[in-house]
Amino acid sequence: MRRPATRTSTRTRTAVATALIALGAALLTPAASAASAAEAPVPRPITAYADPTDYCGGQCADILPPGQSGNATLAQILAHKAFGTLPAHTSDQLARYDSLVAGYPGLTDAKVNEFFNDASFGVPADQVESTTSPRSDVTITRDKKSGVPHIKGTTRYGTSFGAGYAAAQDRLWQMDLFRHVGRGDLTPFAGGALANQGLEQQFWPQAPYTEADLQAQVDRIRTAEGERGRLAMEDAQAYIDGINAYRVQSKNGRYFPGEYVLTGHINSITNAGEIKPFKLTDLIALASVVGGLFGGGGGGEVQAALSLLSAQQTYGVEEGTRVWESFREREDPEAVLTVHDGTSFPYAQRPADPQGAALPDAGSVTAEQLVYDRTGSAATAAAAAPPKPVKQSMSNALLVSGAKTASGHPVAVFGPQTGYLAPQLLMLQELQGPGISARGASFAGVSMYVQLGRGQDYAWSATSAGQDITDTFAVELCEPGGGAPTRTSSSYLYRGTCTPMEKLEHANTWKSSVADPTPGGSYRMQVWRTHYGIVTHRATIAGKPVAYTALRSTYRHEADSIIGFQMFNDPSYVKDARTFQEAAQHIGYAFNWFYADSREAAYYNSGSNPVRSAGVDAALPVQGKQQYEWQGFDPAANTAAYAPPAEHPQSIGQDYYISWNNKQAKGYGAAGFGMGSVHRGDLLDQRVKPLVAAGGVTRATLTRAMADAAVTDLRAENLLPELLAVLRSAPVTDPAVAAAIDKLAAWQAAGTERKETAPGSKTYGHADAVRIMDAWWPLLVEAEFKPGLGAPLYDALRASLTIDEAPNAGHGPTGSHAGSAFQYGWWSYVDKDLRTLLGRPVSGPLARAYCGSGSLPACRDAMAATLKQAAAATPAAVYPADGTCAAGNQWCADAIVQRPVGGLSHPQINWQNRPTYQQVVEFPAHR
Repeated sequence: MRRPATRTSTRTRTAVATALIALGAALLTPAASAASAAEAPVPRPITAYADPTDYCGGQCADILPPGQSGNATLAQILAHKAFGTLPAHTSDQLARYDSLVAGYPGLTDAKVNEFFNDASFGVPADQVESTTSPRSDVTITRDKKSGVPHIKGTTRYGTSFGAGYAAAQDRLWQMDLFRHVGRGDLTPFAGGALANQGLEQQFWPQAPYTEADLQAQVDRIRTAEGERGRLAMEDAQAYIDGINAYRVQSKNGRYFPGEYVLTGHINSITNAGEIKPFKLTDLIALASVVGGLFGGGGGGEVQAALSLLSAQQTYGVEEGTRVWESFREREDPEAVLTVHDGTSFPYAQRPADPQGAALPDAGSVTAEQLVYDRTGSAATAAAAAPPKPVKQSMSNALLVSGAKTASGHPVAVFGPQTGYLAPQLLMLQELQGPGISARGASFAGVSMYVQLGRGQDYAWSATSAGQDITDTFAVELCEPGGGAPTRTSSSYLYRGTCTPMEKLEHANTWKSSVADPTPGGSYRMQVWRTHYGIVTHRATIAGKPVAYTALRSTYRHEADSIIGFQMFNDPSYVKDARTFQEAAQHIGYAFNWFYADSREAAYYNSGSNPVRSAGVDAALPVQGKQQYEWQGFDPAANTAAYAPPAEHPQSIGQDYYISWNNKQAKGYGAAGFGMGSVHRGDLLDQRVKPLVAAGGVTRATLTRAMADAAVTDLRAENLLPELLAVLRSAPVTDPAVAAAIDKLAAWQAAGTERKETAPGSKTYGHADAVRIMDAWWPLLVEAEFKPGLGAPLYDALRASLTIDEAPNAGHGPTGSHAGSAFQYGWWSYVDKDLRTLLGRPVSGPLARAYCGSGSLPACRDAMAATLKQAAAATPAAVYPADGTCAAGNQWCADAIVQRPVGGLSHPQINWQNRPTYQQVVEFPAHR
């Protein structure tokens, strides 16, 4: 809440604002008056349209905070900074999204649209806010409530053109930003702020391309994907044309996003400057960012090898391997599953006789340097710290088949967790045109199709799957002239020939601006590319220098998935669950896809799963030799043999489905650590399973289950009972420990929620217990495991899987205040260790007992000592100040912040572990 200004500060702020707004006064010119008649959009009378093939009957709803509009002129930005005003539809979905935290206990089907948008097709006549035709063959109608564009084309070109035009109306600046992120040149465009440096340093090395590489991907889709590929590129070109039409009109009309002025690209007085045209290769760059955030899987094999080596050094090779495998949890029998009917889908399992593993010599691994030749602000100590790696796994889904619902029709509550940006990465739209009929969310800049949403009689969504589609190869280094190689050599043995690596680099220079006052600076980013992927580390194996490379199956195929999305939007293709699954087979990124219509609920796991050579262990680095390559591997286009669709986890008609980035099915090997007995997917499963058992599930009851899970602390719900059992295994004599136990037990009895006492109180119920748990968890994990594992192995395992991911931890694609929580942590390890200690049944136990070295009294003493320490920690120590919150402010430390990627900011909202874009759907009829 903004503090009331003093009289002096109000006068000062008003004076400054007046001067600033005067500077941007030229941008107040009405749009149409400044644009030529040939360039201006064609105004149309405000009329309604409704698609007659909407089978949802008013039972489809969605939400996407903060709001639809993401563009603001300079004058609007300055007014916002001065007076707190916001342009229409920039923040009008935020309060409804936030209010579900307090409102879900009383939710009924009749109240769903109090918290969500009506996602019906079309706009009723009395709800039309504006109607515009940028071409004669397309109309963009926006509704009064949310400003969502409903795009209706009489030609396919017009429809796609309209999608691009509407995307530019709502997200032009953001699309420009993220095409530069994908191309690795964000800092010259937007400034050298540490966040900008971090973004380009995170994303460009994952998908480094030359312009020729980007064009080759466009050409491949157009020529190698048949008629649908040709059509996809025609749609994409029309979409680009629509973006560029608005780009030109808004520039000439002076209603373009004000960030272009604030970053120095356009002069606010003369209008001199340029918004560079968009082109098809920008879509590939944008797709690489989206795919890198949410559709990857695997990798991390070097760190896995380091933790395995540490285990072997601690316990010996055989026992160390057994200990490491128990922490790796590739196939944990207690893991929550999406396909829970026992069907097995073997993939990436541990081979009986591993071949070709490439473990490094102890102490020899160094990460490959990315940044060189730093100058100016790039040479500061803060800038030298590498960016944190992004955790991609996000999003959840709850679906119940018709046999278990009140209506007899499937019910779904699902959506992606994409972090919280202002404006959002996703944007809402409806597309109606020849061969296209859908409403939902799409990533800005690649929104020629709806990517998550609903069709005429079906809806779909996705969660990040994260299965192993990225492998690490160890290539032996060499010198072309035959000399002795070193760890810095830039050639490697490829199929017996010493082959030079390809150097890819970006030299970035920036200067300060109004938007980013970071002083000028520069650096050069450099990566080495091999036939086996991008070099990530250097090491020695048996004394010989090697480079470790990461090869992702979707590298050089960033936008191939456009075919699957095209099919999702095509009502003549998707007619039922089976045809939806067939469409999803065309998506190369690793996603879990969910589908619901009036008859069936279904699931399919997509991804270009490479077929590995016999004996290769996907969990560890493998030698870069031909016999260990992916089967059918062709490095020129990075193609290989892929697992056939029948081998991907899939199901139609299971009683219910849940997904929160958990393990997909029996036999489907976990790509990383953390798929064990306790997972945040349990928060959904533990709520949906009893609903299904009772029957009569409705949209409201399933939404309540999601919302209740969204405010629940996983550690407290699933692990506090065992922790309290250990602590109470003998009389508690220390008053401080007893008081802490009482607080935790009361919180447990009340439901272990992290939730306000009343709407707007900004104070948690059971606040002391929440604070104690937040302080206790890292202390108890260290006390439980570090003595038995030893510091080196404990630290190596922590590098493979972080101990904690509480809501106030810095994690996720937007850092702290990002909503998503409890995905990564040592929950399963604590659970299995304590159940073993308490004599309770454990399937797939850890290889050894750790807490108290297997002694219950010793474990209890360690737990009590750390609990006492945690209880004494002050709120300020547990919740340190950050750029958003004062020290000790517990609610604020958890709160979700819409991270600005432009000139507008939004209020903080309550923490919810919930999809950013979310649908609630139940179709009563079918074509």
